[in-house]
Amino acid sequence: MDPRKAETGKKSDQIQSGHVYHLALDIGGSLAKLVYFTKNDEHVVDSEKKNPPKKALGISNSNRNSPVLNGRLNFKKFETSKINDCLEFIKSMKLHLGGCQQPENPGSQTITIKATGGGAYKYADLFKEKLGVSLDKEDEMDCLVAGANFLLETIHQEAFTYMGDQKQFVCIDKNDLYPYLLVNIGSGVGMIKVEGDGKFERVSGTSIGGGTFWGLGKLLTKCKSFDELLDLSYRGNNRAVDMLVGDIYGGMDYSKIGLSSTTIASSFGRAISENKEREDYKPEDIARSLLRMISNNIGQISYLTALRFGLKRIFFGGFFIRRHPFTMDTLSVAVNFWSKGEAKAMFLQHEGFLGAVGAFMSSDKHGLKELLANQKVERTPSKLSFSMDQIQVPQKDWELNGDESIECSVYGA
Repeated sequence: MDPRKAETGKKSDQIQSGHVYHLALDIGGSLAKLVYFTKNDEHVVDSEKKNPPKKALGISNSNRNSPVLNGRLNFKKFETSKINDCLEFIKSMKLHLGGCQQPENPGSQTITIKATGGGAYKYADLFKEKLGVSLDKEDEMDCLVAGANFLLETIHQEAFTYMGDQKQFVCIDKNDLYPYLLVNIGSGVGMIKVEGDGKFERVSGTSIGGGTFWGLGKLLTKCKSFDELLDLSYRGNNRAVDMLVGDIYGGMDYSKIGLSSTTIASSFGRAISENKEREDYKPEDIARSLLRMISNNIGQISYLTALRFGLKRIFFGGFFIRRHPFTMDTLSVAVNFWSKGEAKAMFLQHEGFLGAVGAFMSSDKHGLKELLANQKVERTPSKLSFSMDQIQVPQKDWELNGDESIECSVYGA
């Protein structure tokens, strides 16, 4: 027997033995995201003994007699086109059976799970058929904002900047967080002006997003997945495909208007001036040019939107980013260029799970925000968590977002 599979199997057994406490979903056009809490039974303690008096912490009386459950909040993703893989994972881990919500009608045995995103409607019948569960649908924008607010207010070192290969965490003062612009880059891009808990407005967006990168990349390369396309772009050189200012001015800058010779004048523009076919260009160069084109466009529109509403903070989220250094750097350079250095792009450690976290929090029974907001909670180093087909191994930082977990505590039902 493969020892790696044996060790992974033990982790699966732990989950199946009833350690899963709660599950929530965000099913988008490209990816399905899961957030679920796994508790450590040996760490279940009485909340009165675990914490200082509730009044001192500002915690309501609703959970006064509930136990505090210590464990991990887990994050996992699947391609929406392979939704059956997601269903199989939920079923094999019995995620839908632990800590689920029961309907108001006690005569009904239907299990309900909080879910958001378009897939919560599109795949509702499939979840009912395959798992026997009903999806309790939450508004997508409500969940995105609730998830972002919670993470920014609560999780230590959640936000950071990234430019020139330099990552720097940003200290967030929750009393001085609002207003800000949330740029959620999924299949498309939504830009939301956030003014507080439950106070937000979608003010802009663009159809050129992660779905564009994946769709065009699939047509132009032989990549079979989004992550494969990202990895390919990491090895490419966009100068082989893009037309630069220097190509137009004979290698010189256009200094009068502040454009260097290396500034992109036309994405994919070099292809029109060369007698080459698509097969003559390296797929990694095409992927790199495509990624840069989309990232630059999103960065520019984001800054102009923030400028329009006088917003000083711009947070980028969504699984398009994947903590990919080149993506973050391109977005940052775009914001820095158009703002003349007055604004900075900021990113979130749990960028792709904002909606899923918001859906998770929409269940009142666990009091997650209420508990964590009054404790100093530091994010532990990311790692693969409870994956059936992978053992826990070190990964490159930009590859981590997707299967990981953080330590936390929640109130029991």
